[in-house]
Amino acid sequence: MKPTKPLLSIFSLLFVAAIFLSACGNDSNNSPDDDNHKTIANNSNSNLKDGNRYTHRLEFPQLKGGKSIVITHIDQSAGEVNYSLEWDGEKKSNRWTCYQLYQSNSKWNTGRWYGNPQYPSDPLIPASMAFGYDPYWNTGYDHGHLCPSADRRNTEEAQKQTFYISNMQPQLSAFNGSAKGGGIWLTMENKIRAAFNINSKDTMFICRGGTIDESSKVKAYLRNGFIVPGYFFSAALMKYYNNAHNKWEYKAIGFWFKHENNQETSLKPYVVNIKELEELTHIDFFCNLPDDIEKKVESLNKDIIINLWNIK
Repeated sequence: MKPTKPLLSIFSLLFVAAIFLSACGNDSNNSPDDDNHKTIANNSNSNLKDGNRYTHRLEFPQLKGGKSIVITHIDQSAGEVNYSLEWDGEKKSNRWTCYQLYQSNSKWNTGRWYGNPQYPSDPLIPASMAFGYDPYWNTGYDHGHLCPSADRRNTEEAQKQTFYISNMQPQLSAFNGSAKGGGIWLTMENKIRAAFNINSKDTMFICRGGTIDESSKVKAYLRNGFIVPGYFFSAALMKYYNNAHNKWEYKAIGFWFKHENNQETSLKPYVVNIKELEELTHIDFFCNLPDDIEKKVESLNKDIIINLWNIK
């Protein structure tokens, strides 16, 4: 069933890899919501007890709770989820944004959105939990997208929603990629987007953010406590159909970046498995996967992951 309105809730190597990543069943049909209903049983760390049904989706990490709230933006024009995020109302900061890529929402049907203001306030976040102004201006930091605008070119509404301040974290321009010569974050975004085959029935589940919870991993606290993360992370899970094996399989990859000017072209030094990324961030990614699949895909050796994802 398609969602109809936004919901705010406060509440050798490759052979080895193939063995570890196999999913049950030979059904070659897939849809973005298949896993939300079929594959989250027998799970000890999922969000299933949370009343917000969107948090049961595979792109979601385990919720932090407390004073944090979950926002899900719906693309009403397409009648589907655009992206979700966890917002810390005390810190007035995004903890992570998560979303899916699949065939219909990956098509480029519209251009980049330019509005006034360019970065609107999120209409679903209470005023008491957000800055009453754009805290990025005159700081020297870019508005760094977590769900990139380039991943939401299917409709004008989806594109515009990616420019909400709630979907941003402050990033140096030569990290974000807006500087001449690009940046490592943009390199990662492009690589993950290219890894998805738009002509397939595959689904990519993505979660990205910056470190806001530990002072040792915060780069700076600016005016009124505006947080500049010291590190950024990206976690991606791919459900793909392996024609050779005649079954659905999973693979996952994590990236961990120190927030500094970085225009390197190789992503290899920044690859980590999901288990290590969880230890670095204290976030439980893809918690709605069945435990057996979760353990297999999250603990693979870095060299296997680099080969599986063709990281250069």
